[in-house]
Amino acid sequence: MAIEKVMDIPSDNVYAYALSKTLTKVSSPVTVGLYSECHNRINMVLKNIEVHMDQEAKRRETNTKEPKPRSITPSVSDLLSLILRLLFYRPVWTEQNQNMKNIRYLFVRFSAWHFAGSDLLWAGLVMQLCKALQNSFGKLQLGLFRIAQHDPEEDARKKKIEDISKNWRSKKLACIPFWVLILMGFIGSLLILVPLIIYGFPDLKDYNEGEEVESTSGSGVLEGFAIAVLGVPAVGALRFIFLLLKNLIFNQDLKIRQGLDNKKVSQQLGLMHEVRKEMRLLCCFIYFMEVFERRRIRVVLEITNLDRCTPKKIVGVLDAINILLSDEESPFISVLAVDPEVLVRQVEQAENCVDKRDSAYDFLDRIITLPFTVPPLSDASKSSVFENIVRGQSEISEDIPLEGTAASTSSPLTSFSVEDEYRVKCSETEEQVTPLIANTLENSKTFAATELNLNEVDSLIESAFSYIFSRQKSKLQSYISGNTMSMRRVINSIQVTILIMETQKLEPPPPEKIAAWVVLVDRWPCRLSWIIQCVEDDQQSKEINGSFCAADKTKTIWDVFNYNSLELCIIGNEVENFLERDGDPELFEVFLRKDFEFTVGELEMFQLYTVNLNYSIKNELARVRGSRRLKIAGRNAFQSLSSQTVVNMKTDDICQELSKLSLPEKYLETVRKNFIDGRTILFSDTKDLRQVLQMTLGEWTTFKIHFLGVMPPSRPAQAKSLRDAIYPGVVICSSDHNS
Repeated sequence: MAIEKVMDIPSDNVYAYALSKTLTKVSSPVTVGLYSECHNRINMVLKNIEVHMDQEAKRRETNTKEPKPRSITPSVSDLLSLILRLLFYRPVWTEQNQNMKNIRYLFVRFSAWHFAGSDLLWAGLVMQLCKALQNSFGKLQLGLFRIAQHDPEEDARKKKIEDISKNWRSKKLACIPFWVLILMGFIGSLLILVPLIIYGFPDLKDYNEGEEVESTSGSGVLEGFAIAVLGVPAVGALRFIFLLLKNLIFNQDLKIRQGLDNKKVSQQLGLMHEVRKEMRLLCCFIYFMEVFERRRIRVVLEITNLDRCTPKKIVGVLDAINILLSDEESPFISVLAVDPEVLVRQVEQAENCVDKRDSAYDFLDRIITLPFTVPPLSDASKSSVFENIVRGQSEISEDIPLEGTAASTSSPLTSFSVEDEYRVKCSETEEQVTPLIANTLENSKTFAATELNLNEVDSLIESAFSYIFSRQKSKLQSYISGNTMSMRRVINSIQVTILIMETQKLEPPPPEKIAAWVVLVDRWPCRLSWIIQCVEDDQQSKEINGSFCAADKTKTIWDVFNYNSLELCIIGNEVENFLERDGDPELFEVFLRKDFEFTVGELEMFQLYTVNLNYSIKNELARVRGSRRLKIAGRNAFQSLSSQTVVNMKTDDICQELSKLSLPEKYLETVRKNFIDGRTILFSDTKDLRQVLQMTLGEWTTFKIHFLGVMPPSRPAQAKSLRDAIYPGVVICSSDHNS
């Protein structure tokens, strides 16, 4: 590939570092589309992301002036303090505890493939979250919160920020703190129990049968009063203990499993409602623990192997991400790690799951707020990977550069990572599996994150943003979409792009150029992918022909698109779904031709750091173009004319070609009489054309091969697509042969 000769593609660790830095800056909830065709590279990027995010959390705890957060592994005193707060206090949302810089990340790995046997795959995702939080915080703590803290009506309301300094408020009953009532009841019970235990009830005198029983009435009242006083707290305590044991033994995980087995419930909305309530409870529990630990808590949900499931289940999980994890105050960061080409194909095959008016890409765009594509391996990287496979070296490089300290994923201050059961059980086996991804060169090309000037990076990012929202600086605001999801993708992608450039110690282009490039990728992904494919193919053609001269780097990419636009029109019917994703074609022309004249050299440079471009579009364009070139090879064997040559031919040119084919003179007269030119031959219906020319079968075959090539049966539909693209709004009526 020509671009690889300019600069080798950065290592996966660089992309992981840039993505992790961006995720530590964006506000939750956010859904990341981590795209790569290789699952092993995805796993390596995810592992590096976990390490870098943990190191960022540790760095913040070291450098901030906030009160030191509590230890992740609680001491006995911390555990007792947590239990007391769960029982007798409620958290207060203040400006201070809502803007804490200290943060803790919980990593939850959900392998969709291991839940593929379930009818409702998304419910397995919620079960995995429940299990992760139980393992991280403890079953007892979560059970106590469910009984003593959770109020569905109150917790469903939006957080109310109060301007006070206290983080906790006592639960009260009749304006009396609940803990005071419990203490008073306990002391009162002691005052009654101790005398009864020491002295017992007053002795009753014996009486014979038939005597009046009034003498026992005093002691009966005393016994009844003692039982009433001691029984009510005892019943309350027994009820609390019963509910706690019930939640510890029969947790929500088991409840969801039972719901999945009940088909009647699964077919209704009851299970979804229960799962929704459980997700809200988990969110409230995380908010509670944030105030207690004095740090923000974010759950990074890593969804892998989703592209291996059936289309209906894939759509169900995507809907769950969109519905269950997208509350305004949700503390979840979802990372959808998939092969985009397979995922899109599966979503398109999902019947009655996606609106027919939408494409699979539109469906994903409504969910993904940060698309992140790991670029294909360069030639040097592929050589190193192949060598590692041959030598049986480790799949994932162990030398992960960290900020300031040695690599350690098990540091006591790092976030707890909960992975799926399969990964835990097979961790030892995976170390012995023949590696697919490793790179000895990466170890020697590691980057030093500590050398990054974060203030300079932030300044560059802010400058790039200013060119979008400031009319005085640039016209970019005219090109961005009015869709807020698209705006979020642009914002996040600008941050990642600049971070990758700074990490590679590259002299960054002007901020306006960076912002314009990200907007170009977001608004016109298909047309830009076509330009990239054309540039690569041109360079490869020069190498095939033995020409080793460098490509013209000063040529604008608009000139590349304009030169190859006819070919794109011809194959437009095959890539219609991709073209529909693009914005206004006229704005695209103004963007590249007038306002932002990107060159081929800039394209090659930016492509190395572009993460918001879905390479599955480019791969499909390459496949369609390659298939068409096979037809061109067949046309060359028959000495056929190219479509670009035919479309520019006049009537006299057609007559000259007919003379070369030694066809009778009468056909030349017919061509002149009907004003048949190249466009008429290319865009008209072949049946109409043959009827006008009145050729024999042999003559028609010779004519068709020379001017139209070896046409597949779908060619008339392609011709219609091309005609509509060149002559929009023109209605052409076909002739009626039966009239």
